[in-house]
Amino acid sequence: MNTRPRVSDLGVKIGILEHGEINSITDVENVSVGNKTLIKGSGKLTIGSGPIRTGVTAILPHQENIFQKKITGYVHVLNGFGKAIGFSQVKELGVIESPILLTNTLNSWTVADALVDYTTGENKGVFSFNPIVGECNDSFLNDIIGRHIKSPDVIYAIKNAKLNSCEEGSIGAGTGMTGFGWKGGIGTSSRICEIDSSKYTVGCLTLTNTGDPREFRIGGIQIGKELLPPKNDFDPSKLGGSIIMVIATNAPVTSRQLGRISRRASLGLARAGGIADHSSGDFIIAFSNSEKAKNLDDSELTPLMRGVIESTEEAVINSVLKSDTMTGRDGNTRIGIPIDQVTSILAKYNVI
Repeated sequence: MNTRPRVSDLGVKIGILEHGEINSITDVENVSVGNKTLIKGSGKLTIGSGPIRTGVTAILPHQENIFQKKITGYVHVLNGFGKAIGFSQVKELGVIESPILLTNTLNSWTVADALVDYTTGENKGVFSFNPIVGECNDSFLNDIIGRHIKSPDVIYAIKNAKLNSCEEGSIGAGTGMTGFGWKGGIGTSSRICEIDSSKYTVGCLTLTNTGDPREFRIGGIQIGKELLPPKNDFDPSKLGGSIIMVIATNAPVTSRQLGRISRRASLGLARAGGIADHSSGDFIIAFSNSEKAKNLDDSELTPLMRGVIESTEEAVINSVLKSDTMTGRDGNTRIGIPIDQVTSILAKYNVI
């Protein structure tokens, strides 16, 4: 069991809106998340054998057949240094028709193949559809060329996706990732957004593998000014990575409006210290699972925009705080950010 704290456990309130019941993307009704984590072996890298530090994460927008009951979707490319699959069709047509899968870079196509197996198995007679796969590179810790994630792992993540899930840190696709020079992984958060007399939920899940530790911020405090990873673990010339930001809402918005809302995720990333540098593949994929008539006016979208910013910022921070130290291939190690030192810094600046 992961006992490391979330940012809210430290007494830090991110933004001004209230979060959902468990402060997770699954606070959006009918959204579920599943993970399959692969950890095996240690020592010297032997391509094809390990060590293995990787996984796959599945986000299901609702609990029915997604191909048969498509949902409103949108994709925004903040920095396109990535190998995302299926994103261009979502942007073109404004719909999502498969679970959203996250994994490591070189397993993208294997995972997409598995998604073909899953969807065609669930929908006999279907000969074309659009699988959605986002990725980040976990090669610092993982035998990435070995492509160890197979179809049963993907099916497991989908079939075991849970409502009311709040798993974070080094799990699923986040197993081998790096966040702001520290160990990174999966993070999530949500916000309740009021529009007139109605309340809607916005949730974010991030796969964080990006950032410069000197820029990492919690509650506006630049933690990196006073706390950095060990010198032999931090080389500014080799920074890069990627981040996938998945935005969910039950607000009745069109794809165009969803685009306006979800693009604000980049501001949440920035508030946590991310800059979307040259070699960071930064993608936002968003969906609305509302079945209501799309009747919100653009002038009413501001609370949802704020919800995206705040939930993304908090999800990014959680993805670092919840990730513990991990050693992978060739003895490479990513240190879990030391919580006691983080707490001391936040207390010094009266954030907690």
